[in-house]
This record gives sequence, structure tokens and C-alpha cells, in this order.
Amino acid sequence: MGHDDGTAAGGTIRVLLVDDQALLRMGFRMILAAEDDIEVVGEAGDGATGIAQASALRPDVVLMDVRMPGTNGIEATERIVAETPSSRVIILTTFDLDEYAFSALRAGASGFLLKDAKPGELVGAIRAVASGDAAMSPRITRRMLEMFSGQLPEDGAAPATAATGRDDPRLAQLTARELEVFEALGEGLTNAEIAEQFVLSEATVKTHVGRVLGKLGLRDRVQAVVLAYETGVARPG
Repeated sequence: MGHDDGTAAGGTIRVLLVDDQALLRMGFRMILAAEDDIEVVGEAGDGATGIAQASALRPDVVLMDVRMPGTNGIEATERIVAETPSSRVIILTTFDLDEYAFSALRAGASGFLLKDAKPGELVGAIRAVASGDAAMSPRITRRMLEMFSGQLPEDGAAPATAATGRDDPRLAQLTARELEVFEALGEGLTNAEIAEQFVLSEATVKTHVGRVLGKLGLRDRVQAVVLAYETGVARPG
């Protein structure tokens, strides 16, 4: 499908598998081999090798086990996001609302998948992340943040007023409308829901969302939900 120019936009989505279970990697490889637009370009059995492989191969998407001996998925995610920013990370976990997966989201992952996800869910998540969307719904992110909000930094945990949240210096570059859209993203709303709330077209909302993510240096909506909690714009409950 098209020539592979190293980006998802060029056709083939290049995937790196990082998991200490060889059998699981084999299963994922078989599922992904059946897709015309996805190519597994490498595998790693631990976090340190995963970081090195990501740097060498620059994959579009990294499927990363969160619990591995040695360098775990959280550390590996942090390093990959910092050193290979074009690669997006999907965390693999064995159970929903996992504290480790939550930490990996805060480290920069674009979402998480359960290891027993159906093949269609796995493929769908890879395609979503490669196209710049998140691999999980912002609502699940919000639920995780509400469960683990005690681990957020002081300003997120403090009973911030909306004004304190809005006054965070990171948000200073947003226009008034963009700030409203950012708050709506923090609530886990979809573009359609934001459009309805502000009586805007979905195309306009999409433009606003793109500007908000760009100005704040966020890769996707999941990261927007995390930042909304960290700045105190969104609060548990």
C-alpha cells in the first residue's frame, strides 16, 4: 500500500513490539501481518532493547508491555517519547485501570490496550494512534485520572478554583475559545459533544482542538486530559 517513507501518512504503519513474552509478540505479529497497511519492523524482549530499537527504527507506533523486568514500560515510554518523538506508544496491560498504565499515560503514552483485546481492537488502536488520535477514549483516561488523582502533582491535587487552573502559565497562549475547548477536552468530550455545547460546527471544533494540541505541545486528546488534571482545570468528581 503506497511506498513506505517511514511515516503513517506514506501508507505503511511501522510497528515495534516490546514485550518480554515471546509468545505474545508472535501472536501480535501474526495478527498484524494480515493487514496490508501495517508492518512489524522490530521486536524487543525488554525495555532497554525497546528504547534502542525505537531510536534505530523510528517506528510510527510502539506496542509496549507496561510490566517488564529491568527497564519497565513506564521508563521506556518516557525515554522513547523524549528521544523519538515521532513514535507514539500504546501500552499493553493485563487489566483495566492499571496504576502502571496510568503512570505510562503521564509519561507520554497515547493510550493503553488490554492484552486480550480482540484483533480488530488492536489494529484499530494502531491505526488511530498513527493518524494522530488516541488509542483509548478520553473518558477512560478521565476515569483513570479520577482513580489515581492522588498521584498527580500538588497543583492538580489541591482544591484549585477554576481561576487557578486557567491561570496556569502553560495555558496563557490559548485564546478564550481555545481555553473553553481545552476544558471540554479535559472532561473527555468528543468533537461532536463540544460542537453541541458551544453551538459550533464539528469542522470548527476540529480546528480548535488541533490548535490547542499544537500550542500546548500535546500529541493527542489523552495527553490533553492528563494536562487538564495537572493544571487543575479538570478535577476529580
